[in-house]
Amino acid sequence: MQKILHSKIALISIALAAAVLFFTCVTKEDKIDYSTQVKPILNRKCISCHGGVKAKGGFSLLFREEALAKTESGQPAIIPGDPDGSEMIRRLTLDDPEERMPFKHEPLSKDEIAILRKWVKQGAQWGEHWAYVPVKKTAVPDVDNKWAKNDIDKFIYQKLEEQKLQPSPEADKATLLRRVSLDLTGMQPSENVAKKFLQDNGPRAYETLVDSLLASPHFGERWTAMWMDLSRYADTKGYERDDVRSIWRYRDWLIKAFNSDKPYDQFLTEQVAGDLLPNPTDAQYIATAFHRNTMTNDEGGTDNEEFRTAAIIDRVNTTWEAVMGTTFSCVQCHSHPYDPFKHDEYYKFMAYFNNSRDEDTEADYPLLRTFNDTLTNELTSLTAWLTKESSEKRAKDIERFIKTWQPSINSLTSDKYVSSSLADTKWLAMRNHSSARFKQVDLQNTNQLILRYTSGLTSGVLSMHLDSTNGPVFVKINIQPTRGWQISPVDFLMQSGVHDIYLTYENPTIVKPDQNGMMFDWLHFTQQFPGKGTKDYETNNKLFWKLLTANAPTTPVMMDNPDDMYRPTYVFERGNWLVKGKEVKPSIPHIFAAAMPAKAPANRLGLAMFLTDKQNPLVSRTLVNRMWEQLFGAGIVETLEDMGTQGVTPTHRELLDYLSYNFMNEDNWSVKKLLKKMVMSATYRQDSKLTPELREKDLYNKWYARGARVRLSAEQVRDQALNIGGVMNEELYGPSVFPFQPKGIWQSPYNGAEWVQSINNEQYRRGVYTFWKRTAPYPSMITFDGGAREVCMARRIRTNTPLQALVTLNDEAYVDVARHFAKRMQSAGNTVQQQISKGYELMLYKPLEQQKLQVLVTLYNEAKQKFTKDISKAKEMTEEDNTTPDFAALVVVANAMLNLDEVVTKN
Repeated sequence: MQKILHSKIALISIALAAAVLFFTCVTKEDKIDYSTQVKPILNRKCISCHGGVKAKGGFSLLFREEALAKTESGQPAIIPGDPDGSEMIRRLTLDDPEERMPFKHEPLSKDEIAILRKWVKQGAQWGEHWAYVPVKKTAVPDVDNKWAKNDIDKFIYQKLEEQKLQPSPEADKATLLRRVSLDLTGMQPSENVAKKFLQDNGPRAYETLVDSLLASPHFGERWTAMWMDLSRYADTKGYERDDVRSIWRYRDWLIKAFNSDKPYDQFLTEQVAGDLLPNPTDAQYIATAFHRNTMTNDEGGTDNEEFRTAAIIDRVNTTWEAVMGTTFSCVQCHSHPYDPFKHDEYYKFMAYFNNSRDEDTEADYPLLRTFNDTLTNELTSLTAWLTKESSEKRAKDIERFIKTWQPSINSLTSDKYVSSSLADTKWLAMRNHSSARFKQVDLQNTNQLILRYTSGLTSGVLSMHLDSTNGPVFVKINIQPTRGWQISPVDFLMQSGVHDIYLTYENPTIVKPDQNGMMFDWLHFTQQFPGKGTKDYETNNKLFWKLLTANAPTTPVMMDNPDDMYRPTYVFERGNWLVKGKEVKPSIPHIFAAAMPAKAPANRLGLAMFLTDKQNPLVSRTLVNRMWEQLFGAGIVETLEDMGTQGVTPTHRELLDYLSYNFMNEDNWSVKKLLKKMVMSATYRQDSKLTPELREKDLYNKWYARGARVRLSAEQVRDQALNIGGVMNEELYGPSVFPFQPKGIWQSPYNGAEWVQSINNEQYRRGVYTFWKRTAPYPSMITFDGGAREVCMARRIRTNTPLQALVTLNDEAYVDVARHFAKRMQSAGNTVQQQISKGYELMLYKPLEQQKLQVLVTLYNEAKQKFTKDISKAKEMTEEDNTTPDFAALVVVANAMLNLDEVVTKN
């Protein structure tokens, strides 16, 4: 009997356990996921009226606390756990179109309403979007397949199995050689590298090739071209005047950073806050030009504060779009309609940038002055002497002032003009009996003024008064004619406190009331040079002035205001910079608070620490996604610029997180290791042929059952042509160059600048070195989807237009390359068939099919026949007086070959 009782109890226990298990599974299965089920419905059907822009009826669905709050009716629209009592659910199910929601739009489907009803019943819990959750270690799928060469392939194969697809076979060696060379260096490999790979049949041949390409100095050039879009790099300032800006040293910094495989966290830190690092080097200052690529408006009559503000806003938007793959710009005017970012959080983030020294000046201050070796050694010697005679801080302050002329008071910040003005809204111009003011200048412990000014008249007297034009005079200067801009010192008695400084100018030689007597560029209040009376004072004082006034090339860089120049930040009401709301301090959106290190300073260095913290969910994902897009043609998240809730859902989210976690933790932010992992995968090495099955099941190659097939980038199209023509100038670094461009493209107001073609082989340098004018970018690159770079360009959208064929067929730069290519072919064979076949091998490393050869030979014969009849046309084609119809015809064929589909496409 006892045994029977035990058996019954056991059966009951099993039944109960099964019931609990069944209930748990059902509950888990039925649990509504906010991010994947609810949020998409709200974004599509509700947010436009009940979100960050509008909250009709006092009801907003952007944040949970808003959604559960009382509406204008006095009652909440959502009651967690009670869908029948929730006004939102009721309004969704009404038949009356005047009351039913969405108002004047198609009603929600039964399935959508069912999801929302169940969600409210389960407590109306909000969820976190996948991209805003910190990256965690991801398990590699347990895939046992010989095709897989590394972990990437296991993730890909798992998805292929789900889609009932099989991977394609590996591409042939010639195709892989060209593909990986273009991807890693942006150009064809050297003849030695290509020959070595094609002749090496060992198991490590491909990896050896990859390693050689990663070590190539041209690797940095290729990835810099990508980053220049993100950093909106240009050699001009933009807007109407669009004058020249010398910022190419930043481009060279990028090339060196990529070539040295500078860890990505350090790469970002130096660009965002290199100037705030301890004892920053010149290179770290130059890195900050990343955020000095913002446009500056030199047009007369513009408001400098307006365009300074525009530059700050651009820095905010660029940081989010380029580094964090998130749309943030709309938060300038209102809370984000779709993502959890509130309106004031935009300005808290902007506060990190708003205290920078730049003020839309014509000279692009602050500038880093780059010294030659002699001046650099002299500065090192001077700094050592100053450290001994005063203090390390004082020595560093003087060194910084020598290198940057900062911190100084720019004359365009003056006001209260009487018979004075901002000349062309750039420089303070003083006339006879004139005055102007500089507000709240810190004179504490200062007894010297260093000013940069220009004057063409004698007998001028400049006076500086404390607090009013009738206040005490503490500076008086006799102004004499200068040779252009001049930097001069004026000593005065030691001052204290913060004062408004009024300038007055008198000059009896001025007759015309509108004649300028002098103009200011900047003023710098400081202490007199230390060490007076010591043995080496005179020598070092002279050295100081020699260095301060030396003619040195410059690069715009970032610097923050000192404490006495601190610039507060306010919320702009509805995004209007003229309507200031409450003051805010630097901080990041609350959703990312865990990623801000506890001791991070409230400046750009603290911002860089947030960006590179491993708890930041976006930075590593954005970089990995961008690199994947560069190799495979589309990102794992197709919308590189938006990983938010409105972005395209990732095709392989687990793979993205796996690569992102490893990038930070195992590869220590190494871009080269990340790229090597990708190009070594079997996924990358697949043949790119499109089969009927793949055309039907995966036309856009979202599941990677074949290799990528995409058109080359604008820079690659040009660089490849230079390589094939045998004219590529492989020199690295230096100022931007001017390849061939037709006259009339540039229309430069004010300065009459013209495009003067570079000589001495400089016109054949890589596309990354081409001079970039924002209002008139290099035309052929724009045709191939390059951007004007007025703002950050997170992704180039590939187009396919007839203009592209017209460029490569008719642009004189490409015809010129075809002439050189024809000469290479001519010297490679005795017959035209041999010449054309060899030319094809030079381009693609594989033999030319007989059918294509015949087409090209026919083209040659037809062209030769025409040139024989009209030798003048042959001379026009070759630009040689002693040309032959044979060579002119070969030029035509060479030009056609440069336009073959397999040449302008990465197969």
